[in-house]
Amino acid sequence: MDFISTEFTPKRIAVKLKALAERQIKKGHPWVFDQSIKKISSDPQDGDIAIIFDQRKNQFLACGIYDAHSPIRIKILQVHTPAKIDSNWFNDKIKDAYNLRLSLISSDTNAYRLVFGENDFLPGIIIDVYNSVAVLKLYSTCWINYLPWILNAVKQINGISTLVLRLSRLVQDRQTKFLDGQILLGELTDSNVEFIEHGVKFRANVIKGHKTGFFLDHRHNRKRIQELALNKKVLDVFSYAGGFSVHALVGGAKKVISLDISPHALELAKENARINDIYKGHEILCGDAFELLTQLTESNKKFDLIIIDPPSFAKQKDEIEGAKHQYSRLASLGAKLIEDGGILLLASCSSRITKEEFHDICERALDKTNRSFYLLEQTQHDIDHPIRFPEGAYLKTAYYQF
Repeated sequence: MDFISTEFTPKRIAVKLKALAERQIKKGHPWVFDQSIKKISSDPQDGDIAIIFDQRKNQFLACGIYDAHSPIRIKILQVHTPAKIDSNWFNDKIKDAYNLRLSLISSDTNAYRLVFGENDFLPGIIIDVYNSVAVLKLYSTCWINYLPWILNAVKQINGISTLVLRLSRLVQDRQTKFLDGQILLGELTDSNVEFIEHGVKFRANVIKGHKTGFFLDHRHNRKRIQELALNKKVLDVFSYAGGFSVHALVGGAKKVISLDISPHALELAKENARINDIYKGHEILCGDAFELLTQLTESNKKFDLIIIDPPSFAKQKDEIEGAKHQYSRLASLGAKLIEDGGILLLASCSSRITKEEFHDICERALDKTNRSFYLLEQTQHDIDHPIRFPEGAYLKTAYYQF
């Protein structure tokens, strides 16, 4: 841990909030926007610990980390009970997060999200574990000086021998101390780390892969697809590394098509099928999903099981209406390709669109196809993605049978 002095002591700043923001913090919301700050100590710096005082009684309300580069100026770490933010605090928070996931870790799965940002009281921090390799992704420079404490806490977790640092693009642009993909603990002989998910083998590139290398949030849904796939013709749209595709093949699907715009992602999908020795019946289709789905429809192709799990369409507020239109189009295209008796899985990871809005969009689009369908089930996050505030619930999935 010689990359930064472990003698670091964060500066404390006093803060008072406007009335509405104060009420939100008392209810457990983890964000304070810049315009919600009524009064703050002079010259606050990135990474300072903000101590928020109640306006009426001038008593401790919460503490958070000051983010000089984000509209979310203070990210809340602790509410109502004062705390010293030090190495022991990080040890406790990461140990608590680990204990929440014990039931998953004890199954035939050795990849899981250890820390889920605000939902584990560590806003802007994601830690995913693949076998014995942990991948720490930082979304804010405010955490840079805290890395020795974070590293020390991760070292205490059973089964972790290596820690890889991944940095968001904004963090890479705003600091020069660390590199994306830097090894902070142990060794990494191969950037493609093999892991097990409900008994199925996968590989994640923890250095160059998207996010931390894989998408762990759909684990439960992938297992469900495996259970539904026997003797089915399956279409996996926006397949990335083939998570749904491989589970479908393991489940006995007679044909699986992985569709994605990225040739590199499709090579990963082929490799993940190969390491499970189930590559027979697996095909890839490379190109724009909307165009290819339209072409499949025009060719009168039909499938028994279709998964449509697109990337986030609404990363910004001004993208919300466009995203709703795209979700509607995908639902309509999926309905045109599904066999009678078939199942269509529709998913969204856009946090700006609520669960209720998404399901309403899907069902309105399906109604317009004049096909009979019913909702089998709705799902959200797996156990390693706990939710403690509304904006944290980004993932929603619905299964429709026709």
